[in-house]
Amino acid sequence: MSEFFLSSFSTLSHGLIGYIIPFLFVLTIVVFFHELGHFLVARWAGVKVLTFSLGFGPELAGFNDRHGTRWKISAIPLGGYVKFFGDESEASTPASAETLATMSEEERAGSFHHKKVGARAAIVAAGPIANFILAIVIFTCLFTFFGKPSTTARVDKIEASSAAERAGFQVGDIVTAIDGKTIGSFSDMQRFVSVRAGETMTFTVKRGDSTLQLKGTPELREVKDPFGNTQRLGILGITRATAPGEVTTEKVDPATAFWLGIKETWFVIEQTLAYIGNIFTGRASADQIGGPIRIAQISGQVATLGIIPLLHLAAVLSISIGLLNLFPVPLLDGGHLLFYSAEVLRGRPLSEKSQEYGFRVGLVLVLMLMVFAFYNDFHQVPWLKGLFGRS
Repeated sequence: MSEFFLSSFSTLSHGLIGYIIPFLFVLTIVVFFHELGHFLVARWAGVKVLTFSLGFGPELAGFNDRHGTRWKISAIPLGGYVKFFGDESEASTPASAETLATMSEEERAGSFHHKKVGARAAIVAAGPIANFILAIVIFTCLFTFFGKPSTTARVDKIEASSAAERAGFQVGDIVTAIDGKTIGSFSDMQRFVSVRAGETMTFTVKRGDSTLQLKGTPELREVKDPFGNTQRLGILGITRATAPGEVTTEKVDPATAFWLGIKETWFVIEQTLAYIGNIFTGRASADQIGGPIRIAQISGQVATLGIIPLLHLAAVLSISIGLLNLFPVPLLDGGHLLFYSAEVLRGRPLSEKSQEYGFRVGLVLVLMLMVFAFYNDFHQVPWLKGLFGRS
């Protein structure tokens, strides 16, 4: 028994050491810019900001700026928040109606909940928007300084009885577009196909001097990535054999890099929404949804490849967090925007009781998502499976 616990402790320590620093690096960047978006627009709108926190729970370190905002790092590094004057909690729930009604004119001027609905909506939306801007900036910098890698989407091998064979692909075909969208590289085709299992797509293929249209339906399969992680992805059954010198890197100017950064950000958004849509239609499995432990694992693995892949991961994670926060769930930014939309339509805010019930429902939904993500983590992360999967 003692040998099992020593082995388990060694496994856990190895996982933590390898994952925690890259995880904190990636998450801190993403959370900081998300909260900075809220903060900057709030300051612009004249709202008094009480707290800017990276993390939750007890304060570890902090300082007050000249405007009276407390900037701090908290003990639980799984997010962050900005607390405004007039907020009851870190989730930006308003103080009681009595407290808000008895504020002086000076206090009302700095109160978030006394601002017009347009200003409040702008402050709330600024967080997710900042996430998208961060992703664009990261992608732009990567394209500017390291160029645009490209490998022609050429078919070098077709798996027998695969979706590609049934679709009529032949060795030597070059895929130039999928459903009318240009495919610039083999990796673009892989990413496009991976989240569309069971969905029939139209492939524009160059075969010799001819251009053909082929219909193909990727199959959902379990595959392992280079790190040994199991994923369920849409697969056509096409292989690209890359010979030395075939992977080219095109240098681009900053303006082109900026446009490519916007396109890459939009591509990730489309892929994410397609995956979510496929979960609801049964074409994809929700077991790929991960929580902090999975993110930490991936961060540690990607960090072994260098800073460029880690920054790319930070951009993708920033987009994911931006999208997640826009979901119309009370407690998230999208839930607040939903309340403000109702306020515009009704001509007055929702009642205090309605908002309270909404936040309770939102809390339950968020907690359910967290539990589900942790469940997936414990079943997908190898060193956790080894630690808890032994009887």
